[in-house]
Amino acid sequence: MNYQQTLAYLMDRLPMFSRIGAAAYKPSLDNTIALCAAIGNPQKEIRTIHVAGTNGKGSVSHMLAAILQASGYKTGLYTSPHLRDFRERIRVNGICCEESFVVDFTERWNNLIETIRPSFFEITVAMAFQYFAEQGVDIAVIETGLGGRLDSTNVIEPELSIITSIGLDHMALLGNTREAIAVEKAGIIKKNVPVIVGKMEPVLYDIFNKRTNEVSGDQSTALVHLSAEEWEIASMQGDSTLTICVHDKTADHTSYTYQLDLPGYYQQYNLPTVLSAVKVLRQKGFELADENISHALENVVLTTGLHGRWETIRNRPRIILEVAHNEDGMRLVAAQLKRISFSRLFILIGMVKDKDIDTVLSLLPASATYLFCQASIPRALPAEELMEKANRLGLQGTAVPDVNDAIAAAMSMAASNDLILVCGSIFLVGEVDTDRWSET
Repeated sequence: MNYQQTLAYLMDRLPMFSRIGAAAYKPSLDNTIALCAAIGNPQKEIRTIHVAGTNGKGSVSHMLAAILQASGYKTGLYTSPHLRDFRERIRVNGICCEESFVVDFTERWNNLIETIRPSFFEITVAMAFQYFAEQGVDIAVIETGLGGRLDSTNVIEPELSIITSIGLDHMALLGNTREAIAVEKAGIIKKNVPVIVGKMEPVLYDIFNKRTNEVSGDQSTALVHLSAEEWEIASMQGDSTLTICVHDKTADHTSYTYQLDLPGYYQQYNLPTVLSAVKVLRQKGFELADENISHALENVVLTTGLHGRWETIRNRPRIILEVAHNEDGMRLVAAQLKRISFSRLFILIGMVKDKDIDTVLSLLPASATYLFCQASIPRALPAEELMEKANRLGLQGTAVPDVNDAIAAAMSMAASNDLILVCGSIFLVGEVDTDRWSET
């Protein structure tokens, strides 16, 4: 098989959550344990950082990977889902794994795959571990796919665990309350492994403290680091880039100013989580100089290939891509829209069927002109249905299923000082032809 044939085999043969939803979810680590054991448990050969959370885990993972890479460490990064190319999920020092590796791994372990019949995500996790081990990475940042306790990535023994946020998403699988979801995310906490907890409702902190105490006993108090208690945002400003001044609330009481190439205002919640992680990694012997941290945060996109986080791909009219897709994420998007300047607003939105669609739509401004889209996956809510739901909530517009057709329609109506926002689904953002819409 060539690369495209291999991808077709993996995506068509194995259940893929991003395409079919809950039917692909396997609430057990058994398949991953069996896969890893058969290929020699490569996850035991690498040092790792484990990142979970409802929102922010992608940004935190990429920022940490950028910092480690800028500090001279050969850094693996496993994330999901991908925007355009499957290999985005498995990177070393920002470079995607080779097509030949994907082909060779699949062919070598084809009989194992046919025997175990893992999900697409389960085989991808094993593939990533194998690649990082073969590449001899110094450290790998591993982002969970869904939840934590039963996520396929949860077979590692990390140097550090991170839980970025808790929100109401994937409730059919993880629970109907933030507390229930927090319990699932807390499942990545391991014995005597430090854990960073991002800013969230204080009542949820008890869940992580309890879990840490259960697995680590008397050591638990010193292992939990609450980023909101360690860092305070002193100021924040910017548009195409974001300048954040943070104050260290712990021993040295120093202030630091960072410029981020990730301009979404929601990074104010992710940056303290990253800086708390840096502190712990330094305690564990990682040499992470201040100048390398600053350089890394200015160049996350260039260093790691992260896209779709309040990403401007054109300036006149301005086109922004944003992968926010749940209540908490869209609430922050709506807040940022109120803080930036534009004349007319066009919102191109597509969503998948299993989200809390009415809640997300209710957060968006009625003053915008809407074009309702549909990603090319079975989970996507038909554009006409999305339009009907939006119309009932006072959001007016038309259905244009293909996102690039929708951008063309918006461009035909927009003036140079207008804003076109594409949001609602990472899969929709992934279908945007950025080369076509960038300025020439």
